[in-house]
Amino acid sequence: MRAVWALRSALFVLWLAVTVVPWAIAMLGLSVFVRGTRLYWPTVGWLRVAMWGARVICGVQPRVRGLEHVPAAADATRAVLLASKHQSTWETFFYPTLMPHPLAYVFKRELLYVPFFGWAMGRLDMIHIDRSRRAEAWSRVAEQGRRLFAQGIWVIMFPEGTRTPRGSQGTYKTGASRLAIESGVPIVPIATTSARCWPRKSFLLRPGVVDVSIGPPIASAGRQPDELMAEVERWIEAEMRRLDPEAYPAAPPVPNPAAHPAQGLGSGGA
Repeated sequence: MRAVWALRSALFVLWLAVTVVPWAIAMLGLSVFVRGTRLYWPTVGWLRVAMWGARVICGVQPRVRGLEHVPAAADATRAVLLASKHQSTWETFFYPTLMPHPLAYVFKRELLYVPFFGWAMGRLDMIHIDRSRRAEAWSRVAEQGRRLFAQGIWVIMFPEGTRTPRGSQGTYKTGASRLAIESGVPIVPIATTSARCWPRKSFLLRPGVVDVSIGPPIASAGRQPDELMAEVERWIEAEMRRLDPEAYPAAPPVPNPAAHPAQGLGSGGA
């Protein structure tokens, strides 16, 4: 069985490689003439192609609950910050194909140097940061985040900062809650079981269902960053244990203390 998974995964990686090159070149050419949402949606077209490959070639099927908790495409006046569990590359590809509004990831700037994929991503309205320079990184996130929210673009962050193995819980940092409070937008928490099919730091995909559960918006007005992030953490981790109970021990999750705000800068493609 593992040999079959490996063959299908190899075909999927080949699919990504042969499709991303012409698509990225086309998007780089298009970016000379258009920017913003007129460039974003054609670029997301490649992510739809990638997700088609994951479904058809590898048998990875998404199952989504709670999409009614995010503003509809016709409502351009309501911005939200998405705060998601991060287990694999899968959700970074899937969320832009799911959400009705453009998304801006906060990600480490090294991804801009990935041939074709990173070059095209650099032409979009995203927030790329130097994680070795914490204070400067936070200033960039705060400034660009407020600008993007004002344009109707949603910022998405991974509070744990990097991908966590299935069944584990990282430290939830307060960068996302701090940005939500300063920008006056609610946080929408998201739980996902992507590591069930696409493990962390691996391209060996297993067929199965990835559950994505979107929670009700959590208001940020009048909140403190650590207290707000603790509520986001409780919702996500409780939902993870409901969606994927076999991956977690029987003991309930223990909330992690919030770290310094400048350390809460989740990377979109880490």
